[in-house]
Amino acid sequence: MTDSSSHRTVEAIWRMESAKIIAVLARLLRDVGRAEELAQDALVTALERWPRDGIPERPGAWLMTTARNRALDELRHGKLVVRTEASLRAEAESAGETAPRPEDLLDDEIGDDLLRLIFIACHPVLATEARVALTLRLLGGLTTHEIARAFLQSEPTIAQRIVRAKRSLAEAHVPFEIPRSSELAARLASVLEVIYLVFNEGYAATTGDDWTRPALCEEALRLGRILAELVPTSPEVHGLVALMELQASRLPARTAPSGEPILLLEQARGRWDQLLIRRGLAALERAAALGGALGPYALQAAVAACHARAREASETDWPRIVALYDALAQLAPSPVVELNRAVAVSMAFGPALALEIVTRLNADPRLAGYHLLPSVHGDLLEKLGRRAEARGEFERAAAMTRNGRERALLLERAAACLH
Repeated sequence: MTDSSSHRTVEAIWRMESAKIIAVLARLLRDVGRAEELAQDALVTALERWPRDGIPERPGAWLMTTARNRALDELRHGKLVVRTEASLRAEAESAGETAPRPEDLLDDEIGDDLLRLIFIACHPVLATEARVALTLRLLGGLTTHEIARAFLQSEPTIAQRIVRAKRSLAEAHVPFEIPRSSELAARLASVLEVIYLVFNEGYAATTGDDWTRPALCEEALRLGRILAELVPTSPEVHGLVALMELQASRLPARTAPSGEPILLLEQARGRWDQLLIRRGLAALERAAALGGALGPYALQAAVAACHARAREASETDWPRIVALYDALAQLAPSPVVELNRAVAVSMAFGPALALEIVTRLNADPRLAGYHLLPSVHGDLLEKLGRRAEARGEFERAAAMTRNGRERALLLERAAACLH
């Protein structure tokens, strides 16, 4: 195996395993920033050794063991032991329990470390945007660029936000625990936002050679399902789970066997996962029964349900989808929601009306680097027979995206406008 191919393998394994490693180290060290640093140290060691020695049979376990050994070495240094033991004592006293020794936590099975980690990253000591950015970094293993794309903000802004967030958590000595019921509701909204942004990165990858990263979708779904058990009376939790289940049902049909993207209207719906659809519809019903049918996630889930219920693309209830986006735009206005509404308007009432919406959005600075805006613009222009203009928009969208598969698709659409 060449150095470059082994490095790609290490990085792929890291994306799948990093959150678990950081979560275990954070439980042990009670320091999220140091936990990430030690996990990164294990990654550097892998990049040095694996090209020479070969990929281990269980690479994830190798990374975990290496990182845990480094943490144990640090625990043997007095100051860190004192700080960690003090943190453990304080947490145990508040729960009326006996504090464990730090080294005992290496093999301790105490619930879901990832869920604890996401609540730490979403602690009220941080601003909402910092909570989301930090959790995407720690739980999703996303790069600064990928997080910036999710926020439609600059990379330096996100990088500074993450550094400051980790420093704030360390200074506040935030306990590694799931919050008590009195604090849960206040922290739930940003947790839901984080989980869905992680899901979105898996559903449509920002960078790389793969259009989707199903492992991220699975992780987001897992965390969402755990939350639904933890707070079963929250309609928005069920709304988010419904949305993710329904969107995840399309993953098998979103790419061709060789990896090329397949757009929604061209997908073989027989390949959609019917179990996930049933689960999603059931979760949507639970959200409605709890009075949350008009919550932001439930509204998006209702859009996904319109697609899931249509046996053929031609049977999709586009006027209802427009109405759902109208409601969503009133509840949570954003240029991305408006762009999605434009797509639905095009399907329900024709591309000319939709083009008016997109023309207005072209002046919105928040979408200046958002490649889906020129992509939708090009699609509408093509439908209206303005093929030369459409070609330019597809090429502009291709230049903006950093996903190889998506770039190829957009360039293919641009080329088709020449014929």
